[in-house]
Amino acid sequence: MTASADIRSAASPTTVKTLTSTAGVEAWHVESDVVPLIAVAFTFEGGSAQDPEERPGVAQMLARLLDEGAGPYDSDAFQERLAARAIELSFNAGNDAVGGSLKTLVKHADEAFELLRLALLEPRFDQDSIERVRAQTIAGLRYQQNDPGVMATRRFFEEGFAGHAYARPTSGTVESVAAITRDDLAAMHRAIIARGRVKIAVVGAIDAERLSVLLDKAFGDLLEAKPLKPVEPILLQNLGTRHVVDLDVPQSVIRFGTPGIPWRDPGFIPAYVLNHILGGGAFTSRLFQEVREKRGLAYSVGTSLVSYRAAAMTWGYTATKNERVTEALDVIASEMMRLKEEGPSDEELQKAKDYLIGSYALGFDTSTKIAHTLVQIAFEDLGIDYIARRNDLVASVTPADIASAAERIFGDGRMLTVIAGRPTGM
Repeated sequence: MTASADIRSAASPTTVKTLTSTAGVEAWHVESDVVPLIAVAFTFEGGSAQDPEERPGVAQMLARLLDEGAGPYDSDAFQERLAARAIELSFNAGNDAVGGSLKTLVKHADEAFELLRLALLEPRFDQDSIERVRAQTIAGLRYQQNDPGVMATRRFFEEGFAGHAYARPTSGTVESVAAITRDDLAAMHRAIIARGRVKIAVVGAIDAERLSVLLDKAFGDLLEAKPLKPVEPILLQNLGTRHVVDLDVPQSVIRFGTPGIPWRDPGFIPAYVLNHILGGGAFTSRLFQEVREKRGLAYSVGTSLVSYRAAAMTWGYTATKNERVTEALDVIASEMMRLKEEGPSDEELQKAKDYLIGSYALGFDTSTKIAHTLVQIAFEDLGIDYIARRNDLVASVTPADIASAAERIFGDGRMLTVIAGRPTGM
C-alpha cells in the first residue's frame, strides 16, 4: 500500500492522497471523519461509443441492469439487502464511460463493498430483469418522441457527429433496444468492467489500511482489460446548416453548437471563462441579457462546454415562439461574433473570474460531490493537484487568452442549428 502526491486543496481543507492497495487497485482517497459515511465514485473507460453500430443502447441497458440481481441474489433480494443497510448503489453510462457510485455508513462498509463486488463481477442478467428494463426503456423512448427538447438534441447529435459513434443515441431506439440480447449485455460487461480501465475516488471516515482491503474486495478480482474498439477523433460537422424536426408545438426548441475545446487542452480554462460570459453565467450572461431581458425572445437561454474523449463542442439551448426563431438565432449569432471581435470589457472579465473562483468550493460541500469531482478529474488525466491549481488557472486568464479561445470556438460564425417545432419565416 502506497500513498503519494498529497495536495492541499484550494477549494476545500481536505487532503487528497493516492492509494494503491495490496492487489494493485489504485484510488484517490480523502479521509474525513466529519460524518460516519463513505462515498465512492468510479468510472470505467468505455461507454455507449462501444455499442454495436446496429444496436445502440447496450451500454446504458448494462448500467441499468448491474444492480438488478448479482451473485446469489435475484433483483428483489439484491435491492432488499441494499435497503436493509441504507446502502446507496447506482450505475450510469455515457458516451465514453460506464460509472457508478456507492454511499454507505461506515459500520456497513463490508456489506456495501461486497454488494458492489457482486454487481461488478457477477451480474446475473436474469431474463425477467432484462425484459422489465427493456420495457421501461422502450416506454421512455416512445414518450420522448413527442418531447421537442429530446428530439432536437437527438437530431443535433445525428448531424453534428454524422457517421460517428457519438451520432447514435446513448439510450438507443425503440427498435435497437428491442433487439438487445443477453449475449450483447454480457459481451459489453466483459469489455468495459475490467482492471486497468477504472478510476476510483473514495471520501469519508475510513483510513488507508481498511480502504485497501475493501478496494481489493470490490475491484481486485476484475479481469484484465483488453483493447476497446477505437473511437476516432471528430470535429463538429455541418456547421452553417439549420435543420427542422417537424413537431406541432406552439414554441420551437432550439439547439445550437460551435466547435469546442476539450478539458484536457490548455485552452479549456480560457474557453470556460469565455463561455461564462457568453451563456454560462445564467442571469449575468450576454445571451440572457440580449435574448431574454432586452427582447423577451425566450424564457431561458444558455451555453456550456462539452468535452468527450474524441470530440468537443460549445453547446447552446433556448426556446421561443415559432415566428421568432429567426430573430432569436440572429441575436445569438450576432452576440457571439461581437464577443469575438470586441472581447469582453475588463470589468466583465474580472466579474466572470471572480464568480468562477468563488463558486468552485460549492462543489465540495458533500462527500459524494467530492468523490464524483475527483473521479472526473482522474478520468480526464488532469492530475491529483488539479483542484489546487484550478482557481489560479482561472485567475490568470488574460484578454489575449479569451481572444484565442473565441477564435477557436466561434471561428467564422457558422453554427450547427436544430429546431424542433414549426418555425416560420426561415
